Amino acid sequence: MRQERDSSEGVEAQARPTDANGEEVKAAKGDPVPPRKRRWRLSRRGFLIGVGAAAAGVAVGAYFGRPVLHEIMAESMAGAEHGASGFMQLPSEPPLWLEVMEDSRIRLSLTKVEMGQGVHTSIAQIAAEELGIGWEDLVVEQADTSSDLVDSFGTGGSFSVATSYGPLRLAAAGMRSLLRREAAAVLKEPEAALRVEGRGFVVADSPEKRADFYSLVGAITSWDLPEEEELRLKHADEFDVIGQSVARVDIPDKVTGQAVYGYDMRVPNMLYGAVARPPTLEAKLVSASAGEAAGMEGVEEIVIDVDSGFAGVVANSRSAAWSAVKAMETEWDEGHLWQQEEIEALIEPDGEGGITIQREGNAAGVLGKETPITATYRSPFAVQAPLEAPAALADVQDGQVTVWVSTQSQERAKGLIAEAFGVEADTVRVVPTYLGGGFGSKLDTGVAIEAARLSEAVGAPVHVGWDRVEAMLHGYLRPPTKSVLSGALDGNGRIIAMEHRQGSSDVAFSFMPDFMELVMGADFGATIGARISYDVPNRTVTAWRKTLPVWTGWWRGLGLFANTFAVESFVDELAEAAGADPLQFRLDHLPDSPAGGRMGAVLEAVAELSGWGNAPPAGRARGIACFASNTVVAQVAEVSVDAESGEITVHDVACAVDCGLVVNPDGAKAQIEGNVMWGVGSTLIEQAYVKDGRLALNNFESYPLLTMGDAPNVRSVLVDTGIKTPYGMGEPPIGPVGAAVANAFTAATGRRIRTLPMTPARVLDALA
Repeated sequence: MRQERDSSEGVEAQARPTDANGEEVKAAKGDPVPPRKRRWRLSRRGFLIGVGAAAAGVAVGAYFGRPVLHEIMAESMAGAEHGASGFMQLPSEPPLWLEVMEDSRIRLSLTKVEMGQGVHTSIAQIAAEELGIGWEDLVVEQADTSSDLVDSFGTGGSFSVATSYGPLRLAAAGMRSLLRREAAAVLKEPEAALRVEGRGFVVADSPEKRADFYSLVGAITSWDLPEEEELRLKHADEFDVIGQSVARVDIPDKVTGQAVYGYDMRVPNMLYGAVARPPTLEAKLVSASAGEAAGMEGVEEIVIDVDSGFAGVVANSRSAAWSAVKAMETEWDEGHLWQQEEIEALIEPDGEGGITIQREGNAAGVLGKETPITATYRSPFAVQAPLEAPAALADVQDGQVTVWVSTQSQERAKGLIAEAFGVEADTVRVVPTYLGGGFGSKLDTGVAIEAARLSEAVGAPVHVGWDRVEAMLHGYLRPPTKSVLSGALDGNGRIIAMEHRQGSSDVAFSFMPDFMELVMGADFGATIGARISYDVPNRTVTAWRKTLPVWTGWWRGLGLFANTFAVESFVDELAEAAGADPLQFRLDHLPDSPAGGRMGAVLEAVAELSGWGNAPPAGRARGIACFASNTVVAQVAEVSVDAESGEITVHDVACAVDCGLVVNPDGAKAQIEGNVMWGVGSTLIEQAYVKDGRLALNNFESYPLLTMGDAPNVRSVLVDTGIKTPYGMGEPPIGPVGAAVANAFTAATGRRIRTLPMTPARVLDALA
């Protein structure tokens, strides 16, 4: 735990840039001194929580058959959405998280990366709370893969705060207990007589008697850590850091220009790389040669491996590398030239391969005896479009691979780099930088492998930074979806049966071993939000996984946005058929359970916030939608429609969220605002499509995003229903946006649009 590094650094430690001469702009910290291993007992219960869901699912599936296994796994993953307790556990050993610095501040190492979502701040609040120290006495540092603090999942899924909360509280409480015990021995006072003050302990009745943290660490030769159950964690009523809106720890470096992103990374004597890209979705490299690139100024190396489909250039500047790779002679087999209509025909929720992920009663039997209400909803491909394109700097020297990269999962990057080079993982070090946005796109590590291949070939550090067109065309997309919903009402206007048939391509399965399909059945990333949360006695949800020629994967909220658009729009259609107010219809169908109580709380809160039940301003209408997982969200959108231009204007979005324990209210509300903005843009304008075997994308002129001029007013309220653990906030608020806007459009016009985005052309068609 003793720290020998320089302690003069600021709050947030990251790799530092160099100037044009290779000199560091600001002195970087030295390499960490590995902490001594300490004894820390992981309880049997903690171990069982970590593996229980999957192990139980496999056991039950083996006993009852694969369909039952798939339903159990789907239910288990639905419970894990956005940070259920016990899922993706991190270690709770204090030495892995915390170090005492020479000036007695405490350094917190985090595996979760900061990509603008403020997660370093929220997690740091958890540590500061249990340590009992002041906010200014905690230093936050990004861990890399040389740390023993291993995080195999990475940063995504809205899991970061939720999964760090329990282990980090234990680690911090353990550190506090260890230091208090030593302070009691040094000061010759009982532990109960001590309190934390500043950067050490003082005797409560004699504050002149103190022992600073660093002096305590230096005096300890061995540690005997208490059992987890012996630690006294603070009660929520005692919190004075958790629950407060504190200053973001990453802001000072960002506003002073010291923050280092993947695109910013520089080391002395580095070069720049670029890689030839396939011209179509199915293109395979047939041949390649240097061509005119060989004689171009600044070119250092041409790297060609046709068997692996790789052709690249190393040059002394980025512009030279980009120019040279375009001058190479490459021949490609373009494969089938797909059209959008062909792809849409593949997304059909029917035929073989459907996996039932929710089943109550006999929906098919009831619907077969009734005249059901049916509707079909579609959503398109979508791009993550982070501000920073993929970028990595690699240095392959003497059998060691070091990569600095904008990544959401350093451990995944480490494993894939080791696999690509056929080396042991412990010879690879991945250092995450700040991310200029991620939204799921930077769980891919292709750019890191490209940089490492070029570095190995030239024997020098090489930086590869994609341009915007590369990022648009050669990353993965949010998959398109098709949802067919059916429902039936009884004579009292209650839903007696509901069925959801959902088709999509891969989200999570794009990044998982093939055997996971056998265990899980449905891709939990594609099906999030597809389940029916209301009290319907007969309900079935079945998902079809479709293979597409387009690489699809993580996107903010995974399948949540598209699936909630379908389900919550259809709930409004059922409410209309029942002649019921959409809000009251939802309240009348809530399950009699704690989950139903939480749904009711957010629905009532958003109704009050939005003025539901009162007449909206002239020319406007309101729509409501809800999503329930561990985090529960309800939204009301207020819109107007220009019948001549077909333009929909979203004026206001009210949002109520129950995300359990709120660690940082300001951060939580910022996440709500970001989700709503993106959700409105995806509802109205965002779409990608395929033409002649290529994605019809170039830059933001072909893929517009919501502008500030079109941004709605966003109002939010955080609802406290007594949950004492935090759940996810990075993605859940995007879920209801599309449905709330679509339902408001119907309230305004009496017509319904069931295909996203709701472009002016689709609006005019609906109004015709």
